[in-house]
Amino acid sequence: MRLKPHIQSLPAYKPPQLLTGPAVDLIKLSSNENPLGPSPRALAALHEALDQVHRYPDSSSLALRQALGAHVGLGYEHVTCSNGSDELILILCLAILEAGDEVVMAEGTFISYLLRTLELNAHPRRVPLRAYTHDLEAMAEAITPQTRMIFLCNPNNPTGTSNNAAEVDRFLRRVPDDVLVVIDEAYLEFVTRPDYPDLIPLIRAGCPNLIVLRTFAKIYGLAGLRLGYAYAEPGLIAYLERARPTFNVNLLAQVAGVAALTDREHLARSREHAIASRAFFDQGLCTLGLEPILGETNFVAVAVGDDAAVTAGLREHGFTVTPLTGWGLPGLIRISFGTKAQNEAILQALRSVLGR
Repeated sequence: MRLKPHIQSLPAYKPPQLLTGPAVDLIKLSSNENPLGPSPRALAALHEALDQVHRYPDSSSLALRQALGAHVGLGYEHVTCSNGSDELILILCLAILEAGDEVVMAEGTFISYLLRTLELNAHPRRVPLRAYTHDLEAMAEAITPQTRMIFLCNPNNPTGTSNNAAEVDRFLRRVPDDVLVVIDEAYLEFVTRPDYPDLIPLIRAGCPNLIVLRTFAKIYGLAGLRLGYAYAEPGLIAYLERARPTFNVNLLAQVAGVAALTDREHLARSREHAIASRAFFDQGLCTLGLEPILGETNFVAVAVGDDAAVTAGLREHGFTVTPLTGWGLPGLIRISFGTKAQNEAILQALRSVLGR
């Protein structure tokens, strides 16, 4: 077999519990899932659709795209859907990049940007975070004639920080028209800051080199169904529709997504729980003598010293968290928000692991 060396050398990205065996009795606080579960309306829609799973899904995901477009005042032609937003990242890389192209991204952001770039034999230009936040001025300076794409995670995973509207606007004005800006808004619904950028008007105005990624995996609680989507101008969407796999969004994901969009009560409960959990962790971690990174997501990142050792210690207490050395943030861990009882229990476990 003639295997590709640049793929053979890729680091394997696996959730922590899979690296060390089954996690039957572990409380998983490592994947930023919704501890309240999925929308009741989505569950009802799933039950109604179960007897149709012998049929292929609508390959165009038309009903879902129409619902997503209407959700923000756009037409379905501004929307594409995917088997999780991670698949969409891969599709973008396949559709845009050639070997040797450059991709600008932060060091200390969602690891898939790096992995998918390397998978296409392209070159990442990683820009250090500033105060755990995307340094957009430095990222603009990192653009070269070889740059084809930029990844910006806002709010950022795994730090939880975000860039405001003025910063993003200045940045976009500095990006050449032939460079695609991918802004990943997976945690948009948790944001409380009033100056967060609204990029939909730019999409509506036909901005040709901007695509906004979103997901049903986080606040909507549908991570297991793998459902991501993106907004962009129709020409770019039509191009990506040619690149994506046929039937990539399964039937159950499509019907659950349409139903979840209508469940405002579940959305509000999930948002309120995340805000309360964030306040709880910010105060509790400070009580332990730690300095949590102040963010606006459903997780918290905090420096603990030896992130691998603390992760192992928490596992012995029954919890999985994410160590961030491999993400470019040595010494930090990321803790997803669980239920109120789980949040209280992991702080006690962390106190024990740290000997405080």
